[in-house]
Amino acid sequence: MKTQTAKLFFPFLILGILSMSGCALSKMARMSKDQGLTVEPTPLEVHGNEVKFTMSANLPVKMLKRKKVYTLNTYYQYGSQEKQLAPVVFNEKDYPNAATEQPKVTKDYTFAYDPAMSRGNLLVQGVASNPKTGNFVESEKLIIAEGLITTSTLVQSSYFASYAPHGYNDQEELIPTNVEFFFEQGRSVLRPVEKNSDRGSRFAAYIAEKNATKTVSITGTHSPEGKDRINADLAKERAVAIETWYREQMDKYDYQGMASQIRFITKPVIDDWNDLKAMLSSYNGISSAQKSDWTNIINGSGSFEQKEKQLQKLSTYKQVFKDIYPQLRTAKTEVLTIKPKKSREEIITLAKSIAQGRGSADQLSGEELAYAASFSPSLEEKKSIYEAAAKKNDTWAVHNNLGAVTMEMAMAASGREKTNMLRDAINHFEISNQKNANVQAQANLGMAQAMQNNNQAALDALNKALTMNPGNDVRQGVNGAKGAVEIRMGNYDAASSSLNNATNRSVDQYNKGMVQFLKKDFRSAQSTFETVISNDRAFVWAHYLAAVAAARQGNENKVIENLRNAVNADASLKAKALSDLEFREFSGTQAFIDILK
Repeated sequence: MKTQTAKLFFPFLILGILSMSGCALSKMARMSKDQGLTVEPTPLEVHGNEVKFTMSANLPVKMLKRKKVYTLNTYYQYGSQEKQLAPVVFNEKDYPNAATEQPKVTKDYTFAYDPAMSRGNLLVQGVASNPKTGNFVESEKLIIAEGLITTSTLVQSSYFASYAPHGYNDQEELIPTNVEFFFEQGRSVLRPVEKNSDRGSRFAAYIAEKNATKTVSITGTHSPEGKDRINADLAKERAVAIETWYREQMDKYDYQGMASQIRFITKPVIDDWNDLKAMLSSYNGISSAQKSDWTNIINGSGSFEQKEKQLQKLSTYKQVFKDIYPQLRTAKTEVLTIKPKKSREEIITLAKSIAQGRGSADQLSGEELAYAASFSPSLEEKKSIYEAAAKKNDTWAVHNNLGAVTMEMAMAASGREKTNMLRDAINHFEISNQKNANVQAQANLGMAQAMQNNNQAALDALNKALTMNPGNDVRQGVNGAKGAVEIRMGNYDAASSSLNNATNRSVDQYNKGMVQFLKKDFRSAQSTFETVISNDRAFVWAHYLAAVAAARQGNENKVIENLRNAVNADASLKAKALSDLEFREFSGTQAFIDILK
């Protein structure tokens, strides 16, 4: 059913005439029965926590009398309370053509909505008066708009706690250990002097520790002198020499089955000038001009062997050969060992012990504590672990996460407990941002302010979070919360944009249907609500709003079907449906009456 502007004509009955009131006032009062009043929308509606409507009043020709005033006092009456609104005043001097034309006034009204107003009526009372004498005649208060539609207040809160990364790498990590062994010119024998050097001794001790080794990469190199064929063999043989010695050390230290799990990679480097060029750049034994002679040949044309012969003709060759070339006759070894780590189960057990005060905080790092907290299904336990992490490492991430879990606990709380939790959560978010402005704390701050019903502050914070390049999960969560806030504020275009970029969670999709409904796209709204229902039949409000959307389209079958599902899931909705003006055109049908018995 489409809401239409209703033009209503109300006769005004005279209650009585005070003494000293003239005939003119009585006549005005009698003629007021023919005045025309239009209220739009009818019934009234709540949007953005306000009730807005437009009232137009048309008086009969010749109703206004000389030096007299006619006033329409407007009221919203609910329960035993009454809210007086601004009057519409017709002063005779303002309408010089009132004898031939209808005096007309159109006035916009806005008043703040209170949940107690959900059942009420808009009334007017006409008063004909003589300002000079104070005499007046007033009519009975009459209803000009029955009831108030509160569908917009059925928006559902969408909260999303954003946790900062715990910072702990629970994947396999490899630790590189590097060592170089040097060889004599033209030889690939690993000399005792190399094995017994500080480098060799440290490397042997490293092997003796039986670290969990993944790979051993050995790159054999050579200096440029000599023929290509000989140099190629040298590079390969030097790499193999290191592998052989490494395996001997494993046998010495009884690696047994561990040796077969280690992958050896030998990589001979042939015809490679990079190391020589790098050493020349930092070498102080020759001038810059002399270095240029070397680099011009190295970067020029010709084979590796031809370039080496050209270098040998340089006056600086012998000096470079003596100082640099020995450093190029190497086998570079890189060992990748697996970093030892505690298992997830061990970390979680230790974290619980630390949080309960039974274990030493030195047993875990701050990152490991935060990692353990991320796996806890209990919010109380998660909070206690984050508190232990904060004592150990007072970082922005820990403060954000401590605030996030406190906010999640507040979602299930009420009254003073909820108020205190939100205050503590906001404090942690502010500290987190002070330490390091971050999108997680900014997004959470907006969520917490929305939970406090501080809509403008929430909207400002959530908008700021979107400017901070959030990840997809945070961005969608922020848009869901932002859309709900924007519906509450009556900004339906902005809400539509936000919810089109929100999560696929039932609450965000429901609110998307809500804003479609509030923008009068009832068909799309009903389709969206039905999609929510198909994915989450327990979402009771989706059934109810699907019935409301069907009612706006005059589809009685869909009204009954969806309303039946709603009240079967939540019997308390029967009373709401009975008084809900969305169903006013169906309230007298037998099917409607039957499902709400």
